[in-house]
Amino acid sequence: MSIPKLDHFINGQIVQPSEGRYTNVINPATGEAIAEVALGNSDDLDCAVRAARSAFEDPNWRGQSPQDRAKLLYAIAGRIQENAEELIFLEVSSSGGTISRISSLDLLVIIDICQVMAELIKGYPFIQNLPPRPLPEPTHTRIIKEPIGVCGLISAWNFPLALMMLKVIPAIAAGNTVVIKPSELTPNSTLRCAELIADLLPDGVLNVVNGIGAEVGAAIGRHPGIDKISFTGSTRVGKQLMADAAQSLKRFTMELGGKSAAIVMPDADIELTAHGVLFGIMLNSGQACESGTRLLVHSDVEDQLLARIRELAAQLVIGDPLDLATSMGPMSSIEHGEKVLGYIASAREEGAEIVCGGNKVDVPGCEDGFFIEPTVITGVRNDMKVAREEIFGPVLSVISFETVEEAVTLANDSSYGLAAGVWSQDLVNAEQIALRIQAGSVWINDWHMLRTDAPFGGYKESGIGREMGVAGLEAYLETKVISTAFQRRPQQKMLYPIVHKAIA
Repeated sequence: MSIPKLDHFINGQIVQPSEGRYTNVINPATGEAIAEVALGNSDDLDCAVRAARSAFEDPNWRGQSPQDRAKLLYAIAGRIQENAEELIFLEVSSSGGTISRISSLDLLVIIDICQVMAELIKGYPFIQNLPPRPLPEPTHTRIIKEPIGVCGLISAWNFPLALMMLKVIPAIAAGNTVVIKPSELTPNSTLRCAELIADLLPDGVLNVVNGIGAEVGAAIGRHPGIDKISFTGSTRVGKQLMADAAQSLKRFTMELGGKSAAIVMPDADIELTAHGVLFGIMLNSGQACESGTRLLVHSDVEDQLLARIRELAAQLVIGDPLDLATSMGPMSSIEHGEKVLGYIASAREEGAEIVCGGNKVDVPGCEDGFFIEPTVITGVRNDMKVAREEIFGPVLSVISFETVEEAVTLANDSSYGLAAGVWSQDLVNAEQIALRIQAGSVWINDWHMLRTDAPFGGYKESGIGREMGVAGLEAYLETKVISTAFQRRPQQKMLYPIVHKAIA
């Protein structure tokens, strides 16, 4: 049985890779090849960048009003909604995300970012007029926000379409053009979405170049024709990409790794916390950058909370991601699954205890997939490997504390700072704790509370800049100041005598 070939999408056309190379896209739940994706190179990227540059310089695109661009974003939302079933299937089959998550969360986020950004740009002050000031002299000064140019967008495999559209929509809302590199593991939905909305955009505004990160991703970092990069992925790759981009000082937004801590106070609602903690770590089988991977529990409630977490963990359904009853799908690959099991083994070796899970699971009908039980590890110290490194799997590390000071210190003792949480019925105290945590998002009595009208991003090695909301739009804008002087007589210029002594 033949499988589809996924080529590039450049200047409104399907384009084959210049070297004719492809690699298989694997369904992580079944291990079967579901497509062949193009392996692009720097020549393919250069072709896409030229198309994007030409489109950016076209006044019909760059000069489009915010109101017209808002209409375009609403049209994109409508087109995605019309084709939701196809996009959901493509996303599930390549990423292993559950159909319940992608249909109930991812697609809604994509439609929401279109609508939120459309409303935002209709009222955003792309031009501001400043009042006159005496220094250097009365002038008319305008602050102008304008698009940066050609944007290279590189996203991750875990939420492929949602993460990519959180970059694409603000970029084109600001008037930029884009070159997208989806993960070679999960290109299906991104490429198809580009094809579906192509007729809504001028040719060259949206381009997709497939390939591996070491080739196409690195080439994006080095390409002199790319003005801005937005990257979602590992901190290790982000550092390398940033080094490549430093050659031309590209504008940069990076959303990287996390090791998010949730602080459970002694007054926390045990039932709510137990459900929320598992939601925070087991969504997408722990393969989310902002997962709540470290659980900091006050010793007074640790036993009670862990007992309830174990009960609820036993009820989670591990299975085929296309089954609506499934709670948790597979690891992204066999190699990644083995790596996650290696972290669990390291916890045992360092003296921690696996209180539930910790094993590979066989799923009928998905025998070649790699599934791991929801795993809870107690007796963890914050210097252990499972507490320091990003596991990216369904593994919860539990650390006990006695005082708020200790809990805040533990939460902040990490090279990451993407997200965090506080579980408490005292909302005033929870807010005070949240203010002390070094993280871009702090959630109180819940997890994964991402809003498309609020900024998202991390402190420290969790990234640079923010996505979504006003900050997400401004990440794709440059700032220009134009000042016009009114005084025409050089003798009346207040500062000219600094140089021209004769008119002093």
